[in-house]
Amino acid sequence: MEREFKDILRNFLVENSITQTEFALKIGVKQGQISEWLKGKAKPGYDNLKQMSSAYEISADFWLGIRDELY
Repeated sequence: MEREFKDILRNFLVENSITQTEFALKIGVKQGQISEWLKGKAKPGYDNLKQMSSAYEISADFWLGIRDELY
């Protein structure tokens, strides 16, 4: 079963003790956007995925649920 982005993000934040605000600041979006992603009301676009991958040095495949590994 394919994992949803909201679950991938939630697990990442919890496992790394990162707040929504900290994550938002690091990738350059508003905290409200992270909240929308976690509720499943929106998903990050291409530029956001690039920023997330770059900021945390994690493969985009992880964020997209293609791979479970971070790298």
